Amino acid sequence: MSDEDIILYCATHPQTETSLRCNRCNKPICVKCAVSTPTGYRCKECVRGQQKTFNTAEWYDYLFGFAVAFILSLIGSRLVSFIGFFTILLAPVAGVGIAEAARFVIRRRRSKRLYQVITIGAALGTLPTLLTALFTVLVFLPQGGFGFLLNLIWPAVYAFIVTTSVYYRL
Repeated sequence: MSDEDIILYCATHPQTETSLRCNRCNKPICVKCAVSTPTGYRCKECVRGQQKTFNTAEWYDYLFGFAVAFILSLIGSRLVSFIGFFTILLAPVAGVGIAEAARFVIRRRRSKRLYQVITIGAALGTLPTLLTALFTVLVFLPQGGFGFLLNLIWPAVYAFIVTTSVYYRL
């Protein structure tokens, strides 16, 4: 009997016939269980085990990364009211600076969740300035003060650009 005559069944789905095997552990896997990698198909358990070796973040990295991103983003959002239109040019630089400062503090440890937490910290750091600007617009807009609308636009532009820049850089 040759290898071609043997009928394999998926280890996870025993009723499903398959001809695939995990290229790491050689376990039979069906199309639903196969994860395509640059080196071939692997089972979900092997992929999960491989990903754990890349997640090197410690529990305190989440706290420190969030704090650094929040504080630097808050400082940057306060400066937006002084630079106006130039926010478009300086916000990406601020985003990269925030991301690099956070990476320095966490000592370049990595985790997908860690990068998401840092991005959330940067986004939440822009919130106090945004809420202050929104309050100002709501108070003065009914009195005919359309100039106060610009006070809301630049913090919103900063919040969007900084948040996306931080996430992209990480």
